[in-house]
Amino acid sequence: MTQTNNSKLGHDEPVLEDTKDIHSSVAIDVSLPYEPMFKVSGYIILAIAVALSAFQIWQGITSTISATYFRPVHLCWVLVLIFLHYPLMSNRYSKLYLPGRVFDLALCGLALFAAYRMSIFDYNDIDHLLYGLKMPDLVAGSALIVLLMEGCRRTVGWVMVLIAVLFLSYSALGDILPSAIATKGYSLQELIQFQIYSANGIFGSALGIAATTVFIFVLFGAFLEVTGAGKFFIDLSFSIAGKYRGGPAKAAVLASAGLGSISGSAIANTVTTGSVTIPMMKKLGYKPEQAAGIEAAASTGGQIMPPIMGAGAFVMAQFTGVPYSEIMLASIAPAILYFFCTLLYVHLMACKLNLKAVSRTEAVISVMKHGAHHLIPLGLITALLMMAYSPLLVGVAGCAAILVTAALRKHSRIGLTKFIQGMKNGALMALPISVACGAAGIIVGVVGQTGIGLQFTQFVMEFSGGYMLVALGLISIVALILGMGLPVTAAYIVLAVMAVPMLGDFGLPLLTAHLIIFWLSQTSNVTPPIALAAFAAAGVANANPMKSSVEAFKLAGGLFIIPIMMAYTDLVSPEASALEFSFAIAQTAAIILALAISIEGYLLRALSKMERVIALMMAPLILFNPFGAGFVGILVILGLIMIQWKTRDLAAGT
Repeated sequence: MTQTNNSKLGHDEPVLEDTKDIHSSVAIDVSLPYEPMFKVSGYIILAIAVALSAFQIWQGITSTISATYFRPVHLCWVLVLIFLHYPLMSNRYSKLYLPGRVFDLALCGLALFAAYRMSIFDYNDIDHLLYGLKMPDLVAGSALIVLLMEGCRRTVGWVMVLIAVLFLSYSALGDILPSAIATKGYSLQELIQFQIYSANGIFGSALGIAATTVFIFVLFGAFLEVTGAGKFFIDLSFSIAGKYRGGPAKAAVLASAGLGSISGSAIANTVTTGSVTIPMMKKLGYKPEQAAGIEAAASTGGQIMPPIMGAGAFVMAQFTGVPYSEIMLASIAPAILYFFCTLLYVHLMACKLNLKAVSRTEAVISVMKHGAHHLIPLGLITALLMMAYSPLLVGVAGCAAILVTAALRKHSRIGLTKFIQGMKNGALMALPISVACGAAGIIVGVVGQTGIGLQFTQFVMEFSGGYMLVALGLISIVALILGMGLPVTAAYIVLAVMAVPMLGDFGLPLLTAHLIIFWLSQTSNVTPPIALAAFAAAGVANANPMKSSVEAFKLAGGLFIIPIMMAYTDLVSPEASALEFSFAIAQTAAIILALAISIEGYLLRALSKMERVIALMMAPLILFNPFGAGFVGILVILGLIMIQWKTRDLAAGT
């Protein structure tokens, strides 16, 4: 988590723990250009980042500022930090570095001007609706959209910018498009009024969640890191799973499940845990591409693992009106099934490669004695979320709990330096999330303003021929395309606005439809040709990126299987009986197992061609359950397991 941001973002930031190194490097190489300015700007970034975290905690506790004014202040604060922390010209040896920094400061000034105009804007006065915006307000609104696009470009990438600009262009020029997709062309006044001076565009619910709950839980993750809790979870995972065949790979899955839920970023989780787990997997005998694929798949799964589930689940609670505790409860079984799928593939790989267990692992009791107190904050936030407390207040309580529990033991106790480091890291990690949600708000606003979402729904319904499985396939393709350039949360927001109404037309409950979209929005992390988490893992493993993404795609098959099971079974239905819910779990587990052994050709021994064909044929039977015959497929899979068990000694090397 923190490592990823420091390596990616580290332009002008002084890391407090490395202050001596900074001074020593200056003493050795006094010829570094702009060194005084570089150091000063670094400490300015530190001060602004820490102040932002303090402001967010204060607002989370007191809620003094109304959302109408708080969201613009938060976004402009974030933009100022981005323009300072992500310089236009990062190469200090370039002749354009100094002009670039001057330009960055000008952008900061423009952001402050926009924040000032919005902080004094009178939303109760309807004159702006009757006669239009005053020129300073129009300039401030227009400038903020441009600044947001530039902030997205620097933190998220060009794709997010291009998609947002495309939607804005559609809103402005829709009247000249073909009649099938035409809409009213909105003037600049109307666009700015809707996108900036209302709660329907940039400052809508997506940014609202990012500016409150998500920011606090990102800060929660940053404090976990600086107190050593992250290392404890990795050590605990190794102590539990390391002694089994393929232990480091299984430990990677467990560690990533725990840390990924907290970090909010599959890529950050991949690099953080992967720096420990990938070398051990390679040493044990896994190919570099396999090690990278395992880590990427496991880290991606952390985003759908309760209790925190990254940022998207909080947005889902806002969109659906369903309490977060219900979303968390509904997500437990699917998340466990996902990691069952990943662990199954890991185990089959280890069996096929005839890998042994790690010779020595630290005892669970020893690890728990050293760091069991780190479990208290996670237990606290889980309990509070289940008791339906506000997620924002739960996040604040979690941050306080981390600091208090860390102080209980001398080795985890942190001083002022690490506390400030945690405050700073939390703010920096939240930057891409806030601007991505702001840009996603543009898209959500255009969809609501123009009605293009209804046209998308009609298109998919007609193209699918009324078959839900085909519609889910089309949504998966759209999710994959969006995910190639958008953060997972932004991809979920865009897809939810466009596709949830269509899934509702198939009769799916609102929460089920949103969970399906939420899961499908994760797929871009592990799906070729642009598998972001897999590419990050390949960098750590020194592996081929494309081969690593293929391995990750196979290991993360649950991201595609489980959403289909949500649609066709009672896996996440709140109205299902215990028997129906249990059968849905059995169906899903059986399909995962059937596909895994048919793909890998191995279970307890190598499968014959006939056994692989039979296993593959059972998957659709179990899924569609015609005339209630799905249980027959489950029995066939169980029969295959029994045959494998009885004939396992025939396998070579067992």
